[in-house]
Amino acid sequence: MSSVGIGQPPRNRRQRLIKAVWTGIWLVYLSAPVSDLVHGGHSTGVVVLGWIGLVVFVAWYGLLVFRTGRGEATPLVLGSLTVLAAQSGLLALTLGREWLVLFVYVSIASGAVLPLRMSRWAIPAVSALLAAIALAVPGGRAYLAGLLIPAFLGGFAMTGVRELIRTTIALREARATVAQLAANEERLRLARDLHDLLGHSLSLITLKSELAGRMLPGRPEEAAQQVADIEQVSRQALVDVREAVTGYRRPRLSGELAGAQVALTAAGVTADLPTEQDLGLVGGAAGAEGATGVPGAMGVPGAAGAAGATGAVVATGVPGVAEESESALAWALREAITNVVRHSGARRCVVELVRRQTLDGPVLELVVEDDGSGGSGDGPGNGLTGLTERLEKAGGTLEAGRVRGGFRLVARVPAEGPPGAGRHTVGSGA
Repeated sequence: MSSVGIGQPPRNRRQRLIKAVWTGIWLVYLSAPVSDLVHGGHSTGVVVLGWIGLVVFVAWYGLLVFRTGRGEATPLVLGSLTVLAAQSGLLALTLGREWLVLFVYVSIASGAVLPLRMSRWAIPAVSALLAAIALAVPGGRAYLAGLLIPAFLGGFAMTGVRELIRTTIALREARATVAQLAANEERLRLARDLHDLLGHSLSLITLKSELAGRMLPGRPEEAAQQVADIEQVSRQALVDVREAVTGYRRPRLSGELAGAQVALTAAGVTADLPTEQDLGLVGGAAGAEGATGVPGAMGVPGAAGAAGATGAVVATGVPGVAEESESALAWALREAITNVVRHSGARRCVVELVRRQTLDGPVLELVVEDDGSGGSGDGPGNGLTGLTERLEKAGGTLEAGRVRGGFRLVARVPAEGPPGAGRHTVGSGA
């Protein structure tokens, strides 16, 4: 039915053809007036005028239903319906009861082209006019029962069909909007992931390149090790980008802490970070990931040693914390460390992981504080903006700003499971 376009103008040749056929099918009920003109015994002049009146009625009715948009209560539409009703009454009064069927078309046209608030009054009005004229026409009472119900129910049925079509169109538009929003959300996700992934990796490559340059030509072996590290970071960055594109990138706090240790050390910043044992993880996440090439510790050689890992078992995450929440905190840690290395000029950086009990339930709080300048600029950059969106998606919040003697970033996410009694700070040893 929606392809017919009832109550709306056709937009292409196919719709025009289908609507013309659909509208023409219902003209079969005009057989009574046609039969009256052919076999009714009217004079030639009356027959000619009757044919003219019938053709004009059908043409006007067809144009009204065929061309009018959905629910347009314009003066032209109202005037057209008034003319059709008057013409139907005139033909029925002058030519006989067979012409009362024209009121059914007027009622259906009212349901098809008028808005619901007006058609619910217009259809009963047309039905009442049909009844009044049927009582005035000789023999019309016999036709009244057979025409009044189709006129009344047909008009309201047409309003239902029109509303159904309009709802279907609205649902299709909503589905297209949802698809567009999903595509936009995926673009935002990819933009955030690429910014966070490449920003940190490129910063680390830059630092190690500067170190290698300072080591040459006096310490070629150490410079060669830095170049090897640069190669490993570059390879891991490529892997991370591929995973981000496919949506499988879910960083872990253990890996990001290990990578943060390496990045801060390479930048000459004293790092005060939680250890893997403080996180309560199983086995040695950073070491296992660094050994197998699985993303973690940001793919930096030596990260396992920095985290104090054993390399025996891959970590499954922070106990009692949802995977999405841990992933959001891991991204927050990566972005914070990247800002410390690139912009702050800090000499010391402290990272704390705090579990709190709030009125809304247990939360996990990541605090990153340094003694640097906090970078330049009057407002939050793309990294903090994307990080805020990422945390909000996980149900968390972000606070970032200058504090006395440095810069402080606090990221909070909801944690699953009951927290420990009171406030619990998870480690601060490097």
